[in-house]
Amino acid sequence: MPEHEQFREREEIDEFARLFTGFLERMQLPRVGAGRENLRERLLAHLGVDPEGLPVIESGFPPFDLPNVQLALEAWFDTFEVIGLAGQDRNHYTLSELLEVAEQRQYGVGAVDYERISIDVDERMDCVAFGFYLGVQGDERYVALLRKANPQYGRMTVQLEVLATGKEAGERFLGALPDLVREHNVFRGKVVSFEGHDFGNGVGPFLLHRRPNLSREDVVLPPGVLERVEREVIGIAEHRETLLRAGQHLRRGVLLYGPPGTGKTHTVRYLLSRLPSFTVVLLAGISIRYIAEACALARMLEPALVVLEDCDLIAESRDHFQGGNALLFQVLNEMDGLAEEADVAFLLTTNRADVLEPALVQRPGRIDLAVEVPLPDSDGRARLLSLYGPGLEFSQSTVDEVVAQTEGTTASFARELVRRAVLLAAENGSGSVGDAELRAAAGELLSSQDALTRRLLGSPGPT
Repeated sequence: MPEHEQFREREEIDEFARLFTGFLERMQLPRVGAGRENLRERLLAHLGVDPEGLPVIESGFPPFDLPNVQLALEAWFDTFEVIGLAGQDRNHYTLSELLEVAEQRQYGVGAVDYERISIDVDERMDCVAFGFYLGVQGDERYVALLRKANPQYGRMTVQLEVLATGKEAGERFLGALPDLVREHNVFRGKVVSFEGHDFGNGVGPFLLHRRPNLSREDVVLPPGVLERVEREVIGIAEHRETLLRAGQHLRRGVLLYGPPGTGKTHTVRYLLSRLPSFTVVLLAGISIRYIAEACALARMLEPALVVLEDCDLIAESRDHFQGGNALLFQVLNEMDGLAEEADVAFLLTTNRADVLEPALVQRPGRIDLAVEVPLPDSDGRARLLSLYGPGLEFSQSTVDEVVAQTEGTTASFARELVRRAVLLAAENGSGSVGDAELRAAAGELLSSQDALTRRLLGSPGPT
């Protein structure tokens, strides 16, 4: 074959390959349904100017703030509508990139993506997970793309990208947004705990908890103990204005320490029930690593309580760590970093006050009050039997006998004692729970066979 024919054949093959490759690429593009409105044209109609010529202003928020950002957006606009975007892989593009590739990728106006998020124990909110707000505020027009965090693909924050018909209008909007998020925050006055994401190390959605409903009679402590804690936590809240006028600080820290099972957590639950307007952030175990986020939320939604359960797990003496405990330093810094007028209380519990970092428990402004929650005395043990067994038919003589036998036991032991007495009565077919069942339950729990059970309840008992 002549050389010129070979050259022409190669050209034809190359052209066929180019056309076939283009055909395959086009076949892979998402198809827009018949009559789908073009995204760019819709934004142009709303803004009155070409959206590609406007600067994009971006802002990020913690992943749990999605409902709050949405409510803040809707509070800012005089009127608005929300539209979605149809097409694959749209989450991988910024707003500017979406405007550039919309036609090539055949993206068109479609349904809004929503995600149902818990904002209270029995309440959920449909939040915009991916959607464009076309809003009007005064004479200004805005486009705001709101999308949820997606740690699976590396997006650890809620993202908001804003187009405005004027740069100053966009900056004014984003400047007002933090106050609007604070004003319309759905977590104000709620009891929340942090969860981690399945992907990455960021904070995930909140867990919301029912606020306890405990009365003072539900707390069994030695005389004067509860009064001291109430004065520091509740009293400061009740006399907030008086203290501020006198130049006194509101920030405070209370440490409850004592053996396991004596009622430290129960006391915290009572305090939560006495302060129904306080936002409460619960941290325990590995969630204590979110202390910075917890304090930021407390500052935003004060009055607030930050509860750190079993703080000895992260606040042990520096001597127990080679090279120092980074989480300990973070806790100390966050407690120091709150303004003195911040109405925020730190409630810490520990079973091992002896190993706590001295800087945490001695330096003023970190811990203002350390209160021991001891093993219940004989009067306390009798009150606990009455508390955990209301209406049960125990004679005073049997109660006195069991109280004498259970010297050195905890509140948790008393609760299990009453529960086991009820169980024995049920197994025996008894119509009521009386002295015989209480004596039998005490005999079981105090036997050598239940030595480990006693230790697990924080009550060594007889060996």
